[in-house]
Amino acid sequence: MARVEQIAGLMRSRTYQLIRQGLFPAPYKPGGFASRWSEAGVRCWVDAIRAKAA
Repeated sequence: MARVEQIAGLMRSRTYQLIRQGLFPAPYKPGGFASRWSEAGVRCWVDAIRAKAA
C-alpha cells in the first residue's frame, strides 16, 4: 500500500474510496488479508489522470 500511495499520490482512504467508485484499479488478493496492485496498472491510472488534466 505504501508503494501505491507513493506512485498515485493518494492516501489510503482516498484510494479505497476511488476503488469503491470504480475509478481506481482494484487490488488482487494473493492470499490471506494482503492486497496487491499491479504497478503497471497504477502507473497507467496516473498517466490517464495526467492526460485528462492536460
